[in-house]
Amino acid sequence: MPIPAFLRAPVRVLSAPFQRPDPLVATLLIVAAFFVLGLCRIGIPSKMMFDEIHYVPAARRLIELTRRLNPEHPLLGKEMIAIGMRLFGDNTFGWRFPNLVLGSIGLWAGARAMWWSSGSRRVSLLFAFLLATDFIWFILSRIAMLDMAMAATLALGLWQWSLSVRPHFADRRGGRRHLILAGLFFGLSLGGKWNGAPLMVVPGLLFAWQRAVALDLPGLSRPRHWRAAPRAIARWLFATRAGPVRGVCLAEAALWLGLWPALIYLATFAPAFFYNVQPMTLGGLLPWQQYMLKLQDSVVKPHRYMSHWWQWILNLRPIWFLYEHIDGAQRGILMIGNPFSMLAGLPALAWCAWKGWKGDALSALIVVLYVLSLIFWAINGKPVQFYYHYELAACFLMAALALMLGRWWDGGLKWPGRSVVLVTAMVFIGFYPIISGGPLPGKKGYLDYTWLNSWR
Repeated sequence: MPIPAFLRAPVRVLSAPFQRPDPLVATLLIVAAFFVLGLCRIGIPSKMMFDEIHYVPAARRLIELTRRLNPEHPLLGKEMIAIGMRLFGDNTFGWRFPNLVLGSIGLWAGARAMWWSSGSRRVSLLFAFLLATDFIWFILSRIAMLDMAMAATLALGLWQWSLSVRPHFADRRGGRRHLILAGLFFGLSLGGKWNGAPLMVVPGLLFAWQRAVALDLPGLSRPRHWRAAPRAIARWLFATRAGPVRGVCLAEAALWLGLWPALIYLATFAPAFFYNVQPMTLGGLLPWQQYMLKLQDSVVKPHRYMSHWWQWILNLRPIWFLYEHIDGAQRGILMIGNPFSMLAGLPALAWCAWKGWKGDALSALIVVLYVLSLIFWAINGKPVQFYYHYELAACFLMAALALMLGRWWDGGLKWPGRSVVLVTAMVFIGFYPIISGGPLPGKKGYLDYTWLNSWR
């Protein structure tokens, strides 16, 4: 049916933002829907659940500035919880709302990073949708834990990094500014938790390699060029008229991506200098980091829901954050990955590995970031680990799935992307009660969702 003439102009105005290559408005709509769904029942249960019993009391101590509590973790995540408590009161909404804000911001930042990295509208929107519905990002955005402070600020850092190395954008807006912001957010991410530390070496290493390639330094491996090595290394460190960020030499990039994040991380400990009992000192700040590591490794008591990294890949061992009769109904929160998209992402990861081997830089980068996110837990020796530690790796798994489907869609093969979106949405809707603390039909209501015995 044709649009009446008097409606054509308003329809053009309203539809114009959705027809632009940059999916800015559509991304905002996905983030807004995520925020609204996350806001529903965020105050339920009306008491602390799972690790909130550690972090909420620690946030209270920060407000009171009495003494250290939960010293094995950095302070930023607890500072965010404390801000929520000061703004909205010492209640479940006040504890959890800051993480919902962080989760929404991180979702936005991740989608924008994918847009500037891929240049594909469909890849960016698919990633925003898949991350919003992967269960892990949603659940951790609705609980007063530290993981979202870490993940959201890391997403902001990756967004700014992707902007800094985007040639036409960096030249016009200033790549240095985005590098500085990337380093700022990387430091804040460490201030939330240390999980993202292995990933933060990637931007600096890539900068160094891309600068070497731009200056044709790999050719120095030939014997006749050995005498020119000192001069070439000086060019490598201090030249500015080359990629990936023109106007910024490698030595300066090391400052913004190395020293600057470390200083920002240490700055997140500022409240500890004002404790009434055992205040932090400048001399004790660095030794305290070693003490934190020792405390984290000291947790050896087995836990009912502990798991191993290989179980996370196959979505085999989730965690019950909550399961009891509370707030007038039987309720549960099952920390698990989306049963469909988490498995669909595995062949997509293999596809990215193959494309990366063939020379596709973005595909290779996603695989490297996934492996680094997972290997942190596979080799760090921490004896007690949980499924939610898969959070960062799951983000890059969703990125791999979005990249594969989006590339196919852009090439004219639409049905795989449409099918994945449909099935993922159906599974998310079906599991929504058990990931959001919704009322269940009875004490055995969990049986409708625990498809495997290991999920119980």
